[in-house]
Amino acid sequence: MPESILLPELVALSAHRDPSAPALGGGGHGPVAYAELDQSLRHFSSGLMALGVARGDRVGIYLDKRLETVVASFGAPAAGCVFVPINPLLKPEQVAFILQDCNVRVLVTSPERLALLGEVLPGCPDLRHVVVTAAAPGQSPAAQERIGHIEPLGWADLLASPLRPGHRVIDVDLAAILYTSGSTGKPKGVVLSHRNMVAGAKSVASYLDNTAQDTLLAALPLSFDAGFSQLTTAFHVGARVVLLNYLMPRDVLKALEREKVTGLTAVPPLYIQLTQMEWPTAINEHLRYFANTGGRMPRETLTLLRKRVPRAKPFLMYGLTEAFRSTYLPPEEVDRRPDSIGKAIPNAEILVLREDGTPCGPDEPGELVHRGALVGQGYWNDAEKTAERYKLLAPDAPGRSPALQLPEYAVFSGDNVRMDAEGFLYFIGRRDEMMKTSGYRVSPTEVEEIVYATQLVGECAAFGVEHPTLGQAIHVVATPATTDGAPGVQVDMAALAPALLAQCRVHMPAYMVPAGIEFVAGPLPRNPNGKIDRKLLAADWVARGAH
Repeated sequence: MPESILLPELVALSAHRDPSAPALGGGGHGPVAYAELDQSLRHFSSGLMALGVARGDRVGIYLDKRLETVVASFGAPAAGCVFVPINPLLKPEQVAFILQDCNVRVLVTSPERLALLGEVLPGCPDLRHVVVTAAAPGQSPAAQERIGHIEPLGWADLLASPLRPGHRVIDVDLAAILYTSGSTGKPKGVVLSHRNMVAGAKSVASYLDNTAQDTLLAALPLSFDAGFSQLTTAFHVGARVVLLNYLMPRDVLKALEREKVTGLTAVPPLYIQLTQMEWPTAINEHLRYFANTGGRMPRETLTLLRKRVPRAKPFLMYGLTEAFRSTYLPPEEVDRRPDSIGKAIPNAEILVLREDGTPCGPDEPGELVHRGALVGQGYWNDAEKTAERYKLLAPDAPGRSPALQLPEYAVFSGDNVRMDAEGFLYFIGRRDEMMKTSGYRVSPTEVEEIVYATQLVGECAAFGVEHPTLGQAIHVVATPATTDGAPGVQVDMAALAPALLAQCRVHMPAYMVPAGIEFVAGPLPRNPNGKIDRKLLAADWVARGAH
């Protein structure tokens, strides 16, 4: 049987191997078999063709996690289009920015979300069609209110189109545009090809040892590269994915138990919250692994997770949207080097380079650079930002020969790391988040790691603010530690800051000790991908003149 080359083939080949195998669960619907999923995305692709879409047209998807989201995400590339997942947490103005930025031609959304977009859609001149997933109460899809020049089309009507082939597609064609959270300004659209996404699926599934017997929990947003990776890795091997739109962290634990989940991938803030709760013992009977992405997991959190599910293997991962996935630490190495982000994933090479592009020596800090099949295609319609991140490798870079005539682009991550003598990588901090205080360069994660180790906090974020003599002063915002999920407001927070400051003085050099500590009830604010938003906390601190 041939291997998947194009993104939709991940579903098609699994459907061919075992048509009745479950592909999806959760998301407000019953179980969906691979054959049913494959047929639905073929009909979605045919419906797009009936609308007259051109090869490479963008299809925006503004939905929560549900069957239609998955069908549209794989069905649009099957037609030769490019799918653009839009985080359901974004506000109408942010959605409009994305629709305008990449000239979305077709938008897939729900009646409720369409009502929210009524005022901004007329400002999206390239939008030609809106597909509505379900009728509003008491209405048929055809009765949806017209928005400017657009007559909404019902989901069922779109899928009723006769099957027809899509445009010709090859693996270097564009498959998706994933927008970053925009915490550092306007969101940027990372462009990924079929080759990027399929190579990522094969690589991740290989080191996680995914099989058709796995059940993966899709807890992260599907607009987030690690969130969408749950679909691609599962579909590559014919596993089942449970779609979860959770409101509270406890909902995640309930889903892990109810669905007998074998693999969970999440970001540190969610894991921090989960470790403060009691876990049903049944989770440990089924959970085969848990994987971390989206930032360094505090060691205390990792220790607590391993106590909650001792049978599950921990996979500490590092990735960037610009290259989908980059590194992982094998579980057998966690006890020896729990602070490491590991080595390059299969079919990728990770370099640590100096400013001049030459390789760093062992333990010498430098920029993490990713080369290989997962390197994306740049930022959509943004030559300046693309030039900052996607750069030519030197002709004599590791893995290349000076005799090669065609250049090779790699992703320069903007992250400072070091590589030890055995080739294991250690994250130092983002270059644009490094704090410069008293002449020292300090990583926020370095401060946060020590703060977490005190066990006085539930969540924390460190950041620097301008200071007349220090350059930058280090500040920390934290929530109180809890052990049972009880609200932090029940704790005497006024007494916690002095206690934490005392611990910092014991465990930190003087230049690293925070100039200010504030405890709040929490949880700390997140960006749309679920990461703690340091920049928002810093801006709020400055605006309030906190001390």
